Amino acid sequence: MSFFKKLKDRMFRSSDKLGEGLEALVADPEIPPAAPQTSAPEKPAEKPAEKPGLISRLIPRSDEPRRLMDDAMLESLEEVLIGADMGVQTAARVAANIAEGRFGKRISTTELRSALAEEITRIMTPVAKPLPLYATKPQVVLVVGVNGSGKTTTIGKLASQFKAAGKSVIIAAGDTFRAAAVEQLQVWGTRAGVPVLTAPEGSDPASLAFDALTRARAEGVDLLMIDTAGRLQNRQDLMEELSKIVRVLRKVDPTAPHNTLLVLDATTGQNALNQVEIFRKIADVSGLVMTKLDGTAKGGVLVALADKFGLPIHAVGVGEQIDDLAPFDPEDFARALVGTPD
Repeated sequence: MSFFKKLKDRMFRSSDKLGEGLEALVADPEIPPAAPQTSAPEKPAEKPAEKPGLISRLIPRSDEPRRLMDDAMLESLEEVLIGADMGVQTAARVAANIAEGRFGKRISTTELRSALAEEITRIMTPVAKPLPLYATKPQVVLVVGVNGSGKTTTIGKLASQFKAAGKSVIIAAGDTFRAAAVEQLQVWGTRAGVPVLTAPEGSDPASLAFDALTRARAEGVDLLMIDTAGRLQNRQDLMEELSKIVRVLRKVDPTAPHNTLLVLDATTGQNALNQVEIFRKIADVSGLVMTKLDGTAKGGVLVALADKFGLPIHAVGVGEQIDDLAPFDPEDFARALVGTPD
């Protein structure tokens, strides 16, 4: 199964919500039906109607409902996009861009869906960037995010994928205050054949990071991935902890960390924007990973993130299996979000 097929199948909550909103938007009751209605009873069909083929789904039908794109429709379109969690500002910009060249014309759901997918792709293309790999050894990847965002699982999946690609990897279980996080990383490490360095519960994460980087340098490891705590209820403590980790890493390598990944949970919706704001102040975030797109109707928040921050989106996750995390593809994402055909 292609990742697009998996993405589309599992993003049904997002695509259904957005698709239903677009269909209801175009089905304006003030527009007369395409053909006159008669009172004569219809003859029963002799055989079930065939499902439309790909071409007929892509090309607008002549009998499709159409609605005049005017101010009222644009206002309604903004509401639909806000309902898909794109946020007020992004929804307004997207609606305005779709209206360009179409205002004053009648538009069908198929055409509107296609225009929306194109606009989302345009917004997302500049931020669709794989995690950069450098010649530096080891490349230090600091992973941040709130507890429960899928941070630990993402580290395990990335480490496994890098190992499968021929890279040597070490994981440092730097969230020393959560035994469950350490145990989860150890499970992924065993599965991927990647060593996981741990420290006693409650010990100093910076000390563990120092030891991990020292070992990674000595062994010539390609990547060192460091998990961190995500206790936002006390931001000052978290800021000081992350700052200390960075200071200690730079005693060994003045250029570390080379990547700081922020892992976001798609089910949090607009709260993801707040998390980006916070972690950009706490840590020098270089890129994003969005998890749990399969469990939410709030997939539009990724569009809002790209529109507002422009940070690289390295990967998206749609499940718990190792192949459920893949590089972010803007066109696939846009088509899955609006529910366009394969």
